[in-house]
This record gives sequence, C-alpha cells and structure tokens, in this order.
Amino acid sequence: MTTTVSPPTESTSRPRLGRGVAFTLIAVIIATFLGASATPTPLYEHYQQLWGFSSLASTLVFGIYALALLATLLTAGSLSDHIGRRPVLLGALALEAVSLALFASADGLTVLLIARVVQGVATGAAISALGSALIDLERTPGRGSIINSVAPTVGLAVGAVGSSLISEHLPRPTSTVYLVLLVLVILEIFGIWATPETSGGRPGAWQSLRPTLAVPRQARTMIALTAPCLIAVWALGGFYLSLGPALARNALEVHSSLIGAVMVATLTGFGAAAVLTFRKLGGRTVMLIGTTALVLGVAVTLVGAEISSAVFILAGTAIAGIGFGAGFQGTILTVMPLAANHERAGLLSTVYVIAYLANSLPALLAGYLVGKVGLVDTTRGYGALVMVLAAAALIGLLVTGERKGTTTSVPE
Repeated sequence: MTTTVSPPTESTSRPRLGRGVAFTLIAVIIATFLGASATPTPLYEHYQQLWGFSSLASTLVFGIYALALLATLLTAGSLSDHIGRRPVLLGALALEAVSLALFASADGLTVLLIARVVQGVATGAAISALGSALIDLERTPGRGSIINSVAPTVGLAVGAVGSSLISEHLPRPTSTVYLVLLVLVILEIFGIWATPETSGGRPGAWQSLRPTLAVPRQARTMIALTAPCLIAVWALGGFYLSLGPALARNALEVHSSLIGAVMVATLTGFGAAAVLTFRKLGGRTVMLIGTTALVLGVAVTLVGAEISSAVFILAGTAIAGIGFGAGFQGTILTVMPLAANHERAGLLSTVYVIAYLANSLPALLAGYLVGKVGLVDTTRGYGALVMVLAAAALIGLLVTGERKGTTTSVPE
C-alpha cells in the first residue's frame, strides 16, 4: 500500500491544481525533459554541415549531458525529500529554460556543450523529484511506477521525431525546435507553481547535498540483481541517441535527419508500448521478457547492419525497444516498492545514477572508437556488450528465482 507524508502548510492564496491534474502535469514534464534531451540527436547532420561535426563530437555532446545529469543526481537527487518537490522542480525548469535559450543561440560546439551541461544539471535536479511526485500523487498503487516508465520513453520518441520534422520543414532548423520547447517549459513553470506540495519538511537538506548513493537496506539486494539489465537498457539507449543516426545513414545510405529520429522513436515507442502491455505483470516477469527481447533485438539489428537491410534494422530495433521498455519497467517495479515515502527520491536517484553512467560512458568510448576502428566494428562490439549484460541479467533472474519482498511496499 502506498503512503504519503503530510505536505508542509501552504498559503491558500496560491491557486492549486487538483491531484489528478497535477499527476498528469508531472507526467508531461517528465516527457518534456526527456524529449528535450533527445532533441539534438536528429540535428547532428545540420551541425556537421555548419561546424564539421564528427562522431566523437556527437557522442561528446550526448555524454557531457549525461555526466552533468549524473553529478547533479549524486548531490541533489534526494533534495526534494527535504525541501519539497515544488521548489526543486521550479528551479530545474528555470535551468531547462536557460539551456534551451542557449541551444537556440548556439553558433558552435562550445555553446552547444555549455547548453548540454546546463540541461544535464536541470534534468538531474528534476528527474527523481518528478518520479517521486508521481508516486506521491497516484490514486491507484502502481500507476506512478508505470508512468515513470512510460513518460521518459514517450518523451524521447516525440522529442526525436518532433525535432527532425521541425528542422526539416520549418526555418532556422537549429533553433526553432528549441524555441518551441522553451514556450512549453515556461507554461510548465506556471503549472508547477499551482501544484500542491506532497513532500518536504524533513531536516538535513544541506547534508543531503553530499555526493552519496541513497539505497535503503531492504533494497540493496534487488539493486544488485537488476543492475545488469538496467545497464544494458541504458547503454543501448545511449548508443541510439548518439550514434544511431550515423549507423542508419551508413548502413542504409539514407541522408536525412528523419532516419535517425525514426530509429530513436522505434526503440522508445516500442518501449512505451511494452510498458503499457506488461503493466499488470510482476516486476520479475517483466524483466525476464525485457532481457530476452534485448538479446534477440540487438542480434537482429546487428545482422541488419551487416547486410544493410532496413527491414532487419527496424525489426531488431523494435524488438530491442520492447526490451528497453520492459527492462526499465521491471527494474522500477522490482526496486521502488521497497522504499518508504521519504526514501523514494534518494533511491530513484540511485537508479538513475546507474542508468546514466551506462548511458554516457559506453557511448563516449564508442565515439572515440569510431575514429579508430570505424563505425561498423564499434557497433559490433557495442551490441555484443549489451547482449552479454542482458544475458547475465536473464541468467541471474532464472537462477535466483523470485525473491521475497520484491513486490511489497515498505511501511513508513
């Protein structure tokens, strides 16, 4: 059973959104943050034409975002448990607005990197507060965890495809999409201002800023068990968001930003569909499906890259997308119920620390290796790594079986 702490007393003069509307708003903001993070991916070809972008530059732009996000999670990941969800989200949205303004005015790689760092800090500050707020506001136990898994994948898909369509059909391809997002973020700031507080009032806010991984004792075994699956899922996502467009153009000989967006949207779209399809299954069952789909999907994608087959590449990406969504959903369903209300943001930030380490470091290494051994060989090695990790998680689940307490909540 999900419980909540009493929110701090608030002024009655500020308008308040209803609980259901606030829940929906939080879900939209999650999608916005993740969508904004995927927006540069289809634009790499434009940047290459303008500034001579290389594969290493594209992975650097992606990786520096993930590392900034990671550093923020390590310091501010549990801050909203202490000072409240709303103050953290207002600050994060303001930073996101600054990053979008920088993106829109970027005239070279330096400004682009600065914008990505600011965006990473904003997303890192927001993401655990947003996920925790969803669970705080849920009316049906488990619904918040499902939306926590669906909203990021939907956001990534919409962000990638929307960025590609806007850049190809509207003027100023490297700035218009960011200005559209900027307007949306400003509206969301007003929405959060009217959202009821669901947490906060706990002492220790300054101490919580010390870099730490907050994992409740009762969740440590499950974190260790699910880590290989979590790493495989987000390493795959990092590859698609940084080098996916280059792989598609190289294998299929298609020179359009839309093909890279289609790759990302296929991966994340099927991921979202998997979350919704498997939402009534237990966490361990969903993870078994996810790890199996990851191994199979990556294998089919690699075959497609070898024979330059669009059918195989997209089919493999779709299957891997099922693994992407189910693997992450299974982790959330298995781990998060083990945290009490006041432990949620800290535990969720730890999950995202693992995720974004896997999301960034392999992608950065891959960007470096492309210049040394080529895109095809790098793709082979990267795909093999993802398959080994997913297989290790699958074997671990099969060997250990159902662990006691994986689907039960911890009382306050």
